[in-house]
Amino acid sequence: MGHKVHPNAFRLGVFRPWEANWFANPKDYTKMLHEDLEMRSAILARLRNAGIAKIETERSSNAQLTVTIHTAKPGIVIGKGGSSVDQLREDLEKRFGNRVRISIQEIKQPELDAQLVAENIASQIERRISYKRAMKQAILRTMRSGAKGVRIYCGGRLRGAEMARREWDREGRVPLHTLRADIDFGRATAKTTFGAIGVKCWIYKDQITPKARLPIADGAPIGEAIAPQPEAPVEIAPQPVVEAAPPEPVTAEVAAPAAPAAEPKRARATAATAKPKATTAKAKPAAKAKAAEPKGEKAPAPKKAPESSRAKRAGTPKDKS
Repeated sequence: MGHKVHPNAFRLGVFRPWEANWFANPKDYTKMLHEDLEMRSAILARLRNAGIAKIETERSSNAQLTVTIHTAKPGIVIGKGGSSVDQLREDLEKRFGNRVRISIQEIKQPELDAQLVAENIASQIERRISYKRAMKQAILRTMRSGAKGVRIYCGGRLRGAEMARREWDREGRVPLHTLRADIDFGRATAKTTFGAIGVKCWIYKDQITPKARLPIADGAPIGEAIAPQPEAPVEIAPQPVVEAAPPEPVTAEVAAPAAPAAEPKRARATAATAKPKATTAKAKPAAKAKAAEPKGEKAPAPKKAPESSRAKRAGTPKDKS
C-alpha cells in the first residue's frame, strides 16, 4: 500500500508510445537527454498560455531534430503567418546547434486531455476561484465529452488554510491496475500567494481492444495461425499423396470377413459336445460317492471293537478284586 505508479509510464510499451523516439551511444546519451529536457522547458515557458498537452521529440541519423507540439490553441503557437513558429525554430537551432523541424497537432477535445484539465483547474485556483467549484465543473465537462471516469485531486493550503490538506473528487470508474484501460494522467501546480497547490487528474476514456488474431484450426500448431502463408502450401501438398495409397488395402480387408462367419457355428458345435463331457464329469463323482458309502459302513465297526475291549479290561480288575 502507498506505492504509486505513474499511469502513463505503467502503460509504456503496452499501447502507449514513448514521447522521445531516438537512439544514442552511451557516450552521447547524457548530452542528448539534457538537450531534450532543456528544449521542453524552453517551449513550455515560451508558450505557457497556448494549452500545450505534450511535446514529442524524434532524432534522425542526419542530425535533424523533429519536435511535435500537441496543443489545444494552435493559433497562438503558429502566430500571424507562422511568425512565432519560425522564431521558435531559429532560437532552438541557435541554442542546440541542430536542424530543428517543428510540427503542430491540434487537440480537438481538450476536455479529454488530463494535462489540460489539470492546468485549467490550477489557473482557476490562482484566480481565487473555489477549488471545489473548479473540480466539479471540470468533472461535468469531461463526462459530457464522453469519458467513462474522472478523478481529480488537489493538495496544499486550500483556501489559504494554515494546515495543508488534500481533497479529491471522482465520478465514474478509473481502473488504474488494468493495463488495457486507456487512462490519461496530468498534473499542474497553482502558484498562489499562500503557497503552491498541486493538482492531479486521471481520465479513463475506454478499454483498448487487443489486435484480432487469426483463428487456430483444431490440431494445428500455433505457428500456423501466426504466419499461415509460408506453412500452408507445405502441409497441403502431401495430403493427396498419402490418401491415394490407402484405398487399395481397404478393399482387401472388406472382402475378408466371409471366413469368420463360419466360426460361430463351430463354436456352437463345440458347446453341444461339451455338455456330455460335463455330465460324465458329474457322473464320476457320484460313482465315487456310492463307492465310498460301503467303506464308510465298515469303518465304524472297528471303532466299536476297542470300546468293548476297554470295558472288558475295566471289568476284569473288578472281578479280580
